[in-house]
Amino acid sequence: MQTGMHTDTERCVRAVQSKDARFDGWFFTAVLTTGIYCRPSCPVVPPKPENMVFHPSAAACQQAGFRACKRCRPDTTPGSPEWNRRADTVARAMRLIADGVVDREGVPGLAARLGYSTRQIERQLLAELGAGPLALARAQRAQTARLLIETTALPMAEIAFAAGFASIRTFNDTVREVYALTPSDLRARTPRGTAPATPGAISLRLPFRAPLNPDNLFGHLAATAVPGVEEWRAGAYRRTLRLPYGHGIAALTPKPDHIACRLTLTDLRDLPVAISRCRRLLDLDADPVAVDDRLRTDPVLAPLVDKAPGRRVPRTVDEAEFAVRAVLGQQVSTAAARTHAARLVTAHGEPVDDPEGGLTHLFPAPDALAGADPQSLAMPRTRRTTFTTLVRELADGSLRLGVESDWAQTRARLLALPGFGPWTVDVIAMRALGDPDAFLPTDLGIRRAARDLGLPATPAALTARAAAWRPWRAYAVQYLWATDNHPINFLPV
Repeated sequence: MQTGMHTDTERCVRAVQSKDARFDGWFFTAVLTTGIYCRPSCPVVPPKPENMVFHPSAAACQQAGFRACKRCRPDTTPGSPEWNRRADTVARAMRLIADGVVDREGVPGLAARLGYSTRQIERQLLAELGAGPLALARAQRAQTARLLIETTALPMAEIAFAAGFASIRTFNDTVREVYALTPSDLRARTPRGTAPATPGAISLRLPFRAPLNPDNLFGHLAATAVPGVEEWRAGAYRRTLRLPYGHGIAALTPKPDHIACRLTLTDLRDLPVAISRCRRLLDLDADPVAVDDRLRTDPVLAPLVDKAPGRRVPRTVDEAEFAVRAVLGQQVSTAAARTHAARLVTAHGEPVDDPEGGLTHLFPAPDALAGADPQSLAMPRTRRTTFTTLVRELADGSLRLGVESDWAQTRARLLALPGFGPWTVDVIAMRALGDPDAFLPTDLGIRRAARDLGLPATPAALTARAAAWRPWRAYAVQYLWATDNHPINFLPV
């Protein structure tokens, strides 16, 4: 699959006629005779080809005057895999928009983070997505408003401002224009009895492209969970979230056709950001069919893929946090890394209240860690230097890790830090930056898997062999890790 699929009319028509859910989020179908737009898998009878036009985003459909279909709810599709597999300006911009930057900092803030002028950013987004940053952010606000209308009993005025609208009138007009229903009508259509069990919590479903194998995804998160910040409880991975306006707690439960998500937030304006970060954590916008098809071309990997297709890369909700934890995990066991992290959390984390108990802190921010006494860190002197250098550069802004990071530049910046070798940089690239092609040829688990599978033993030879797996080597890592009996590979019971 490639960028600009909406321009391939014949291929889009085939996807719509076959109701192929794999293409949901890749493009949207606008129907000229009805004035609505749908996802490719919409269950209604497909329109005639001459009545279909295709757009690259929901925002483009809305700008062209089309309303969202009430049957297939195209605004709830998984996001395009393009924004997670690419590191160019448009992809980085889309990740920032999903993280709420336009609502908080405006288009100038978005452009400044990317190092371009507002005109350049608007031109690039319009060329590829058919909509500029304001329209894309507006579409996201509409989706957030719909979610709050359907999952909470909040007054409409509170929902309007929580969703990011500047006025109640704009909120009403946008909802009516996008959904062809007033906010009150949307709420009236919602089945009763959908209130969350936890007071103040918002419950929703996170869609994904099938297949999704939850074993290594949730197994990894649970096995490496930092006490006080993360836990596995009653079939759900729970963790605290540091968010722009406050903090929150997310509970994520794997289901056959979605991820059940329950969010408890101190400020509802953080809802779209919390959703975006949970999706990123679980790699839910991946295209597993494209990934697995490529990896199956290697006869060694094919049986591993066929046995358990749809593995995702466990990622993070906080890039700086993960970088710190990667340093803590250098050359020590999973249990030791958790112990080191738990001590930092107890000493420097920000306390939070968990209505369900179990979670006690936010992971310490870089500025809090920068003030830690180096002598209090129970680690070798060289690693202590690595740790203190990292947190100091994160705290003063010399090193920026975020969804907008340029992967190549950030790798080079990390490699220049003392104590940062290829393994540390690549694991940060894979799990924090989201590079789908990051590879760990020096990792002990990978080398063990390579030996058992008859793959080349040395890092250089293994890297050469892995060239055939590009651009999905980070997913190959998950399949290779899964050959081991380590707890990260198994869904907790």
